Amino acid sequence: MQASDLLVACLEREGVEYVFGVPGEELEDLLFSLRASDITFVPTRHEQGAAFMADVHGRLTGNAGVCVATLGPGATNLVTGVADATLDKAPLVAITGQGGLERLHKESHQAIDVVDMLEPITKWNAQISDPDVIHESVRKAFKVAEYEKPGATHLEFPEDVAAEVTDAAPLPTRDRVRRPDPDVPSVDRLLELLDAAERPLLIAGNGAVRTDASQPLRDLVELTDYPVAATYMGKGAVSDADARSLLTLDSGDHQEASEAIKAADLVVTIGYDIAEHDPAGWNPRAATTIVHVDSEPAEVYERYNPDLEIVADLGATLRAVRDRCAEVDASGDTDWYRDLREHIVDDVTADPGPDDPFTVAGTLPYLREAMADDDVLISDVGSHKMRIAQNFPTYEPNTCIISNGLATMGIAVPGGVAADLATEANVVAATGDGGFLMNAAEIDTATRLNCGFTILVFNDDDYGLISEKQREHTGEQFGTELTNPDLVAFAESFGVEAHRPGNWDDLQSVLDDVVPSPEMALVEIPLGTVAQ
Repeated sequence: MQASDLLVACLEREGVEYVFGVPGEELEDLLFSLRASDITFVPTRHEQGAAFMADVHGRLTGNAGVCVATLGPGATNLVTGVADATLDKAPLVAITGQGGLERLHKESHQAIDVVDMLEPITKWNAQISDPDVIHESVRKAFKVAEYEKPGATHLEFPEDVAAEVTDAAPLPTRDRVRRPDPDVPSVDRLLELLDAAERPLLIAGNGAVRTDASQPLRDLVELTDYPVAATYMGKGAVSDADARSLLTLDSGDHQEASEAIKAADLVVTIGYDIAEHDPAGWNPRAATTIVHVDSEPAEVYERYNPDLEIVADLGATLRAVRDRCAEVDASGDTDWYRDLREHIVDDVTADPGPDDPFTVAGTLPYLREAMADDDVLISDVGSHKMRIAQNFPTYEPNTCIISNGLATMGIAVPGGVAADLATEANVVAATGDGGFLMNAAEIDTATRLNCGFTILVFNDDDYGLISEKQREHTGEQFGTELTNPDLVAFAESFGVEAHRPGNWDDLQSVLDDVVPSPEMALVEIPLGTVAQ
């Protein structure tokens, strides 16, 4: 078959449903091969949007999302989304077109070394220079992208190779590579540490959500009464409705979870990535006894130097610890963290006063009430992300999607598209005005696909998180102020229902109406204002 047909047949064998991307001349054969397949090609308005869609698809499903772009500027526009997938541990396969092999040895139009460019931000990437290796290359790209810890891979597909003919056929898929069960001496040592500890505490990281670790973690917490705090990307591994949940590792105004960690005499981290949260915030003196449970060894860092590392399958490790704890009376003391838990819950559930100005924190209780437990919230990056991470109770794994490895602005709207395609649940994309306008054009993609989700825009005409940091450091701000179009009119120009509520009652009513609706909607919340 033609080489481009083989590549698409390999994608079908991998179970790919959607390919997100921007067309280009060098992708011509690939695009027509996609047209003849069962895969839906989704033309996006920007390659970054395509990469974010593939990124969030991978986060939500565990199966690699696929994005495509042409050579040169198409490939460079993918970089941010590809890097986000790698640092956020989301499986993604990027495919880029390239000029013919006969011109790549010299300077030529739009030609840059894309493979070298993507090398630092992918787990594996390669050029397909021979059509007879397409089946192996695609299988490897998906295998590497999806096994723990997942991330991005990349294949470059020159246009002349795409047009060649090959006798190769797609390779069969296989079960994913699985980490081994934990070794018995390591589990014995962990049980000894837990038995000796008076105030043990668990930290649930991204890996606890990404793997099958959530249920055995919940079982362990139920059995032992150990408190658990989640990272931003570990939200929902244990339900925040559980009396043992301390919600999220915090910073800024909310310090209760960090105070609990500092008071603990043993911290067990589960699927924790220090790229997401610097341990210096909760282990400032490097004096905490730490057990690291993950699929990879811990990074070498003074503030995170575990006394014990268990490198194994997370679910199997937690089940082994749970079973051993069930054999003895492993129930812990809840008095030492109960008041902290109550203070956290009181803070995140407090309703604003009727005359209070609009705030992100004040909005979240209304949003939580409008969303079902298994609805999905996609958060962009900005000052609102910090409030969502700390104040939005999350009850199920993978229902609050936050980028906190690369922490990338602009992910919410394209992420909403991917989430709407990947799940039957209602989806809300929460963003600030800064991140919103970075990829707001993907509203066109959403309406073209008949997506139905809610975009929540917190508008302060500013890069608010940077302003906050500048004022903390210097007492003033500079270079952060923005001007915005009429966001309601902007959304309506795409045929999207749009609202700008004038007070808290209006906001609650709007959220109750639009969040469960199958139609697209945008709600602008002008921060710092409320009509009387």
